[in-house]
Amino acid sequence: MSTVRIIDCAFTVAFDPKYDQMLKAVKDAHQHRNPRGRHRCSVNELGEAIQEVMESYEIELNGKVFPIKCIRNLNGHLIGQYRIHAGKTVPIVKGGETTRMEENEIYAIETFGTTGKGTVHDDNDCSHYMKNFDEQFVPLRLAKSKHLLNTITENFGTLAFCKRWLERAGAEKYLMSLKDLCEKGIVDPYPPLVDVKGCITAQYEHTILLRPTCKEVISRGSDY
Repeated sequence: MSTVRIIDCAFTVAFDPKYDQMLKAVKDAHQHRNPRGRHRCSVNELGEAIQEVMESYEIELNGKVFPIKCIRNLNGHLIGQYRIHAGKTVPIVKGGETTRMEENEIYAIETFGTTGKGTVHDDNDCSHYMKNFDEQFVPLRLAKSKHLLNTITENFGTLAFCKRWLERAGAEKYLMSLKDLCEKGIVDPYPPLVDVKGCITAQYEHTILLRPTCKEVISRGSDY
């Protein structure tokens, strides 16, 4: 019987060539993620290799040159079965953990570049959520909260969802119930993340499987 696995991938699109250098930086840093040609390494070694490539780039915008920095408080991550964030994290700067990546593990390797400070924080209205994978039983007093939790479980399980998907699933007047589930730790919110106002950011991401002799990119298609 085959095992179902999820993958995680992303890329940034810009419709103005002046941003091409930023897109090149995050993609090049991602593709040079393999320190000294080894297919298995510590996550710290991988983060150091990514940072070295990323921060060798700069971009000129409106006559001013900006160094491209790694967003140091964003990471890649181990992926489990039906669990997008499964414990181990993969930094994109040096100085992280010495945890090793092991054979048969699946990782989302993410590279984030910015012309800002290199850190992000929550901001603006949240639209994306995910049920807590380690959710413990929490008694719910509100019938609407129970109903919404059932809707989330039946339609999304422990995978991410957004508000409009709740509406497509038939949820109505659910905002207070959703807030209740978040406050009780049953559902985790994932609000937008921003660096300083006016800066430029970009992301590149693929999912890899560590085979005995290589890293296989399992999210790559003919167009990405």
